[in-house]
Amino acid sequence: MATAVHRNGSLSTVSLQGFVLVGFGGGAETQALLFAVFLVLYVVTVLGNLTMIVVITLDARLHSPMYFFLKNLSFVDLCYSSVIAPKAMTIFLSSSKIISFAGCATQFFFFSLLVTTEGFLLAVMAYDRFMAICSPLRYPVTMCPMACARLVLGTYCGGCLNSIVQTSLTFQLPFCSSNRINHFYCDVPPLLRLACADTTLNELVMFGICGLIIVSTTLVVLVSYGYITVTILRMHSGSGRHKLFSTCGSHMTAVSLFYGTVFVMYAQPGALTSMEQGKVVSVFYTLVIPMLNPVIYSLRNKDVKDALRRLGQRHSLVKEDVQ
Repeated sequence: MATAVHRNGSLSTVSLQGFVLVGFGGGAETQALLFAVFLVLYVVTVLGNLTMIVVITLDARLHSPMYFFLKNLSFVDLCYSSVIAPKAMTIFLSSSKIISFAGCATQFFFFSLLVTTEGFLLAVMAYDRFMAICSPLRYPVTMCPMACARLVLGTYCGGCLNSIVQTSLTFQLPFCSSNRINHFYCDVPPLLRLACADTTLNELVMFGICGLIIVSTTLVVLVSYGYITVTILRMHSGSGRHKLFSTCGSHMTAVSLFYGTVFVMYAQPGALTSMEQGKVVSVFYTLVIPMLNPVIYSLRNKDVKDALRRLGQRHSLVKEDVQ
């Protein structure tokens, strides 16, 4: 249970009700502007990722391992944006800005689970492209539907394990400094600032686990794309090289954006020094990256564009038949 202990030893009843999400500073006009910005980013994120999920599900030509992983990426992006954005928009327009202790722990658990899952999923997608380009004859066997399902399940299990460790270590701390979280959602760095116990273990675990995840998944991505680059350069077809470089370049762009921001927030000692900088970085990877991923990965893709066109034509034919 979260309690706040004053110097005289009395308990604060406010903290027992929950935490206060400070959010961003500024007056009513600033808060209204932030609400509008978050709303636009969130709506575009939801529409883009839902479009990808629906198109990949309905179009049989996209029922391949690459698009199976892309659909899961869209699902993860949609979920973890939804964990953060609605509550953030609420505190921009609310005067109380309170989140319950259980609500804070729940938000943190699912956010940690989904963000970690995305990190593993990006590595799996790089491995999938490696097998498709460097071992095309073995690809149908290696990346069969059962293997793809196991890989995706593994990413969720890894995310869940990390989330359980981080959540249990963070929320067993006594919070007695204040109940005001200097952020727009519940996250480790601002929560550790509220603890009145030694947080060295928590910081070491956070740096250690996040560093291990980032290093291991980045290594998988770099090795995979190293082999892919060599294979592409050996191709005689210029158009084939251009198409593959375009696909791989999009993936590397998204990977760099995601891992770069996560590293700044969690995997280096300076992560806990500047909360204001952390808020800006958090907006980037909680809303901007999930909004960009459908564009970076798929909406530029010719197969997806053709699928959207076929879906539109099918809808038009159904509409004509009804009329």
